[in-house]
Amino acid sequence: MIVLSVMPMILLSCEQETFVRDGGEVQLAFSIDTVAFDTVFTTMGTATQKVTVYNRSDDNLILSSVTLEKGRSSRFRLNVDGDTSMIAHDVEIEAGDSIFVFVQANINPNDEQSPFLVEDAVSFSNGQRLPLTAWGRNAVYHITPRDSVWLRIGSETWTDSLPHVVVGNVLVSEDCTLRLTAGAEVHFATNAMLIVDSAARLLVQGTAERPVLLTSLRHDGWYRFLPGQWQTVWFYNYSTGNMIDHAVIENATGGLRCYPGAQLTVSNSILRNISDCAIIGQGATVTGNNLLVYDCLAGFTALMGGSYDFRHSTFANYWSYNARKIETIVLSNQMLTSAGVVGGALTKADFVDCIIWGTRSSEVLLSEDERWSFNYRFMHSIVRGGEWDEDPLFTDPREDDYTLQEGSPAEGIGYNF
Repeated sequence: MIVLSVMPMILLSCEQETFVRDGGEVQLAFSIDTVAFDTVFTTMGTATQKVTVYNRSDDNLILSSVTLEKGRSSRFRLNVDGDTSMIAHDVEIEAGDSIFVFVQANINPNDEQSPFLVEDAVSFSNGQRLPLTAWGRNAVYHITPRDSVWLRIGSETWTDSLPHVVVGNVLVSEDCTLRLTAGAEVHFATNAMLIVDSAARLLVQGTAERPVLLTSLRHDGWYRFLPGQWQTVWFYNYSTGNMIDHAVIENATGGLRCYPGAQLTVSNSILRNISDCAIIGQGATVTGNNLLVYDCLAGFTALMGGSYDFRHSTFANYWSYNARKIETIVLSNQMLTSAGVVGGALTKADFVDCIIWGTRSSEVLLSEDERWSFNYRFMHSIVRGGEWDEDPLFTDPREDDYTLQEGSPAEGIGYNF
């Protein structure tokens, strides 16, 4: 007898996931309450900010739309989980999952001189909204033409009426003067620089209350303190009569670079957040008085000799962005080039009533080539690794406070802005 065994048929089925359209009682959560952009220069656009949108409920959610409240007139742009259209449709967020929303701002110019507020919001079809804000600023733009390596300018005066934005390289032409008046702001885009040609001149005329600002284009978030966002102010050979008074120079690769024969006087100024050297002289003449130089890879470097005189200045080096293998002050009468070693007389390198301090055991490097003269003096100055090696007792370098604590051995010398 044949016994037939009948196996029951097993039916496999997948339960289709169900989505609640536009939320019902589901409330989204956002990684930030408001997407706020720092100052946005008109026509320049911003970096992208990311917002995480969470569905922390037990229900799967589908949003009919995610868009901007002001639609096509908005000065903001969205990317919703990869969808860059003006309106993202049928956006799914499963229970316990999240999506990303990316936001940019691009503001049109107007006739305002003061910063002005631009607002909008991301609108979700479940009734929730995410506010967007940006402060717009009009500016005067100096942009290198596409077919040139620089924008050549004649004698000009840049005032505080509007900030100036440099994109590319601006060259002050021979026999011309660029004058920056009190309160003027110059914002440099990535790799931008200001070049003062031979026989040209730069006059920076700030005041204690309204210093001139030379800074980066971006100041949002950690960019506010980030070194290396633009290049340098470059004084070409025999650019003479240059004067910088009451200025803040920050976030550059190299602050002030002086070529052979160039002359510069810089006073009552701050140089900070510079990824190379704050001041470099190559066979140049530089006079510095009442300077505060900090958060720079190096403070001052002399190459190929020259003549230098610094008084009542503080060079404080607590550089922490990467390993620092160079001293704060470097004095040399030679330089290695592709053509070999070139040099010149270091006729003077005086540091009088100065503070030179940092995290290395010595903050001065002397590199002498006996073929050229080599003269330097440190007088009434605290020098890390020098004869007077005593902690100046800064109040709080971590908070950029380089005032002196009570009882500091440096009282009466160094930066006294």
